[in-house]
Amino acid sequence: MKNKPRNRGNAPNSKKFTDNPKNRSFQRIEEGFATLWGLHAVSAALNNPDRTIKKAVLSRNAAIRIGLDPDNLQTNIQLAEPKEIDAALPDGAVHQGAMLTADFLEPLELESAIEDGGPIVILDQVTDPMNVGAILRSAAAFGVRTVVMQTRKSPPFSGVLAKAAVGAVETVREIRVVNIARTIDALCQAHWNVIGLSGDSEDDIATAFNTNAPIAIVLGAEGSGLRPAVAKACTQLARIPISGAMESLNVSNAAAIALYEIGRASKR
Repeated sequence: MKNKPRNRGNAPNSKKFTDNPKNRSFQRIEEGFATLWGLHAVSAALNNPDRTIKKAVLSRNAAIRIGLDPDNLQTNIQLAEPKEIDAALPDGAVHQGAMLTADFLEPLELESAIEDGGPIVILDQVTDPMNVGAILRSAAAFGVRTVVMQTRKSPPFSGVLAKAAVGAVETVREIRVVNIARTIDALCQAHWNVIGLSGDSEDDIATAFNTNAPIAIVLGAEGSGLRPAVAKACTQLARIPISGAMESLNVSNAAAIALYEIGRASKR
C-alpha cells in the first residue's frame, strides 16, 4: 500500500507477543474504544489525523503491506502472531493480520453538513452493518462526506462495519439523529432536494437528480423500504429503473447507483 501512516513517535518496538497470556497487552476488545480490523480499515485509521490511536497490533507481514518497517515501529504499534490477533477478536473476524483500538471519532452536526453542501445519504432503519459499511464505501468513492442514521434501529460502529467500509469510516462522517422525518424537514427548509428511493415511484432518478439544489437521498430497509412518514417528508420519490425480472436491488447497490447518477447529473 502506498499510504504511510503519520508519525506518532519514533521509538522502535519490534517485540512480539507470546502465547503466554501474562505477556499479552491485549486480551479482548476493550469497551469504550473503537476496535477495527482488516488492512484497509487499520491503514486508513493510522493515516487519519482526527483518529487518536490507542494501540495497533500487526503481524509482520501486515506491517510490511501497510508500508511500515516491522523492526522500527512506533510505541503504539506492536507485532503479534496472527493466531494471537484471532484470540483478541470475535470469532470469524477476517483481520488480515491487522487490528487496532482507538478513540471514537467526533460525530458531525447536521448544521455543518448543510453548510458543506452535500450530497448527503440518509439511511432509514438500514440495520445490517455490512450494508452500511458498503454504503459508506460507495459514498467515499463518489465524494460524499456525510451519512445520516437514526440513533436507534441502526447498527452501532463496529469492526464488521468498518471492515466492510474498507477505510471509508475515516473519510465519511456520520450524523446520528433521533428522528429521520424531522431531519428531512430541516433539509427541505434549507432548500435541499431530498429524494427518497422507492420502486413504486413513476419518476426515475435521472429526472429527479436534474436540479441545481443540493441533494440528499434517502434509502429504506430492504423489504419494507421507506417508512410512510419518512417518504412523506421527502421532496419527491424516485426509482432506479431495473428489469422486471427482479423486484428490487440490495440497498448498498441502490446507493452506489444513485450516487453515481448524482455525480453524472452534476456534470451536465
